[in-house]
Order: sequence, then structure tokens, then C-alpha cells
Amino acid sequence: MKIAIASGKGGTGKTTLSTNLAAYLAEKQEVVLVDLDVEEPNSGLFIKAELLREEEKYKMIPQWNPDTCILCGNCQEVCNFHAVLKLGEQIMVFPELCHSCYACSELCPTNSLPMVPQKMGELKHFNSGTLSFIESRLEIGQEQAVPLIRQTNKYVEECFSEQVIKLFDSPPGTSCPVIEATKDADFIILVTEPTPFGLHDLTLAVETMRELKKNFGVVINRHGIGNDEVEKYCSAENIPLLARIPNDRQIAELYSRGELLYKKIPGVKEQLDLLIHHIEGLESAGER
Repeated sequence: MKIAIASGKGGTGKTTLSTNLAAYLAEKQEVVLVDLDVEEPNSGLFIKAELLREEEKYKMIPQWNPDTCILCGNCQEVCNFHAVLKLGEQIMVFPELCHSCYACSELCPTNSLPMVPQKMGELKHFNSGTLSFIESRLEIGQEQAVPLIRQTNKYVEECFSEQVIKLFDSPPGTSCPVIEATKDADFIILVTEPTPFGLHDLTLAVETMRELKKNFGVVINRHGIGNDEVEKYCSAENIPLLARIPNDRQIAELYSRGELLYKKIPGVKEQLDLLIHHIEGLESAGER
């Protein structure tokens, strides 16, 4: 299965759950953990593995050739993202807005906007026994995470068979990067916390997953603080409550040292067992 770990807001514990779940599953089977939070990947802080491969990733953007351009303005008309503008006797290209759709280039009557590569980030492939770890990081100054997430997903599909369980540590929120990270997943784990802010952003994430017609469940992190409104919400909305990670000072101390939790805190391991049992039930039922 392809399982995405997401949330409506940052700081809920996606990376904590992703890394511990991946390492625990890897004790029994082959697992791939993919950090798709390309603007600020940090799963690698908890995964000790050997670097196998490193690749630079590029996106294609148009480059104006004034020698052949007849300033017809067609490129400006066909660009839905305002990345190409005709200003007087010149064509201005804004790479930060370009979605690499090729419309301006393909429809230019004089071929004056050839597409050229621009580095947008890098991908690293690590391995530690049965656990493979893929991390992509956006180049400083790049504003679009979606193209890098898309290329990372393509890399994972090409390198690993369908029999390998894949975990995707997704970006926070409900915007385009989250959509790209979760759209092909078989199951979504939404991580939240039992606070008013956690509940508010969980409702946004639930609406997003329902719009995408995804099968999902909820994990409550820092269980024991706040109130029980999240649990009431899940019950009222018939949303599976998969696990409750306890609020524990030792967890914070281990996390701050970049250590995995389940090996030292029995309560975390018990909750991961519940989560894995649910996932295995989905696999047995063929719910993808």
C-alpha cells in the first residue's frame, strides 16, 4: 500500500509518526519512507542510513529569444499563470510563476520561447537494511513544491515494486503540495492534537480528503492535553480513530535528540501496533 501521513497544520507530529512507523514496519518487511515536505524535510534527522544516490532535479521554463520574436503577444494570452508578459517590445518570463505547461513554447509561431532546465532541488536516496529512505529538498528561492513532489513520487514508483509498502511524510496544510502528495495514496493518516487549533485544522484536512475521495483515519498525538472534542468529532463523523500517542515528557526528550520513540516507550509501540493492525486489515480487504 501507499500510505500518506498528513495533517491540517504543522507541528502535529507527522514526522514523529512517519519515522517511527517506518522503522517499526521495517523490522518485519521492506519499507520505503518518502519525505515529501520538500520545503523543510526533517525525517532524515531520525533515520540513520547510508546514502546510495543523489540527483539534482530540474523543471523546464521558457527562455525568450528576442532575435526571432515578432511580439505577437500569443504567449501572454495562453499562459494561465501570468508567468509570461508582453511589456512594450520585450517578453518577460517569471520562472517562479511558471508551471512548465509548455503552452507558451509550443504555441509560439516563431519558436521564440524554447524550454530550458532550471534546477529546483535535489533528491537523496538512503538505505538501511529493509528500510529505504527518500528525501527531496527544494532549492532556496524556489517557490513551487509541487513539481519536485511529482518528480519524487515518479522516482519512487520507478525504483520500488508495488509489493513494497510506501509511507509518504506529506507537507502540512491543505494546499497544492498536500494534494500532490496524497492524490495517489491508498490510505491517508491524518495526525492531529486534542486542542481547538488541532480540531479546526483537522476539519479542513477531512474536507480535503473527502473531496479527493480518499480512505482515511485519524491519529491523535499528545493525547492527554486539551479536551476530547477531537474524539467527539471523529465519532460524529464516523472517522476511524486509529491510535492515540500519549503526551509524555520522555517523548519530547527523545525527539529533541533525534531518537525513535517506540524502542524506549512501550505506550508508543502499543499504539503503532493498533495502527498497523488497521492497515493490515485494509490490505486484507483490498481497500485501495
